[in-house]
Amino acid sequence: MAFNVFALTLLDRIDTMTQQIDTTKKIVETDNPRSNKWVVLIVTVVGSFLSSLMMSGLNVAMPAMQDEFSLTPILLSWIPTSYLLANAVFLLPTGRLSDIIGRRRVYLIGMALFALGSLGCGLAPSAPWLFAARGLQGIGAAMHMATGMAIISSVFPPKERGMAFGWATAAVYIGLSAGPFLGGLLTDHVGWRSIFLINAPLSFTIFLAAILAFKDNWAQAKGQHFDLAGSVVYGLGLILLMLSSSSIPSTQGWILLLAGTAVQVWFVRMQARGKEPMIDIRLFTRNRVFSFSGVAALINYASTFAVSFLLSLYLQGLAGFSAERTGLILISQPLAQALFSPIAGRLSDRIEPRFLSSTGMALTALGMAPLALIEPSWPISWLIGFLVVQGIGFGLFSSPNTNAMMGSVPPKQYGSASGTVATMRILGMMVSMMITAVLFGMKLSGKSIGPEQADDFLWVMHTGFSLFVLMCLVGIGFSAVRGTMHQEAS
Repeated sequence: MAFNVFALTLLDRIDTMTQQIDTTKKIVETDNPRSNKWVVLIVTVVGSFLSSLMMSGLNVAMPAMQDEFSLTPILLSWIPTSYLLANAVFLLPTGRLSDIIGRRRVYLIGMALFALGSLGCGLAPSAPWLFAARGLQGIGAAMHMATGMAIISSVFPPKERGMAFGWATAAVYIGLSAGPFLGGLLTDHVGWRSIFLINAPLSFTIFLAAILAFKDNWAQAKGQHFDLAGSVVYGLGLILLMLSSSSIPSTQGWILLLAGTAVQVWFVRMQARGKEPMIDIRLFTRNRVFSFSGVAALINYASTFAVSFLLSLYLQGLAGFSAERTGLILISQPLAQALFSPIAGRLSDRIEPRFLSSTGMALTALGMAPLALIEPSWPISWLIGFLVVQGIGFGLFSSPNTNAMMGSVPPKQYGSASGTVATMRILGMMVSMMITAVLFGMKLSGKSIGPEQADDFLWVMHTGFSLFVLMCLVGIGFSAVRGTMHQEAS
């Protein structure tokens, strides 16, 4: 209760604080517009870095959090899932809301909530408190994720946006690369709570920097209608689908799954008929490059996000490695991804993105297939090699696929397209964790992960990685037949 009151009080004070600082601080005011746009880029890039750093760094802290709160595998999976669910529920609505009330305001509130959620996680006295604080983090991340790219688009001219987007994307991958090592180091030497407690003041610093750097409110759709009913229906459908993953294969789980699917179908029909919808369904129905690229992105994230989560539990629970060493092993995948993504992005300006993305997803499947047979006796060098292949594949897929989606729509739809790209990523991550939760429920419900459950946990890993490889093969199909980006864009 005290946490909720504190959160509401902070929200009431945010607008007052921003107005006071706006009138007393003019540090970044300048007659040269270039200096302002670079400050804006730095602020948004660092904000993206912090979000990705925490997401990947937390994976290696899972066993320590499981031990402290005595969590079952299903409940443990809700530590990342509560964040992803809140993020997915609020991403599209806050993106649309930012066009109406201003992207600056939504970004600032998002960073404040992210900082507050980080503090709540670091001080969490119980698992329910931790889940709630992770949800608050997810809401805050949705607000700054939905507006960050749009703000960059607003301050950079078209000929420089690709470069700006490249830095923003690189920041995400660098955060994903550094997260496992830093998370493991902090978990072993300070404790898992330090990951959150360090992130809280850093995020609040970005909040203050954004107040100074963002001089415009960027409300191009001011006065338009906000689809509150559509937002509620969309969020309800996602919540039902996510809750079903914790109950399947029970009858209740299947009922929740059917109900969530029905609600999402209802949402699509609402958006197709609305005059000012939250998302333009025509992006999917009339643009093959965009729709097939979106499906490919969802499948790719759905088949890769849970890999680090499962391997972190495997390396610490079965192989007996420390969190720090686990982080050093897991860093191999995002590091390869960070190295190859900028190269793939530049190549996609000259080579059709579908060729690069399809090759990338094929490499991801090739690197993941051996993990369907993983055993504790395997040399760690094998595991690192497979992770590097996956990282190269993901790097080749991600940037060209995003380029295809953004390049297949006219400039007036950049905002909707950017929000959809982020939503496909988050929904894919949610699906990945849903599959993992269902497999845990089938074999490890009510049990903790340790050597005595080695056979059951290996079954979960073997089955999960087999499903992920099959999903990659389906994704390759969507990626390969999406069509030619330049023809579609014209």
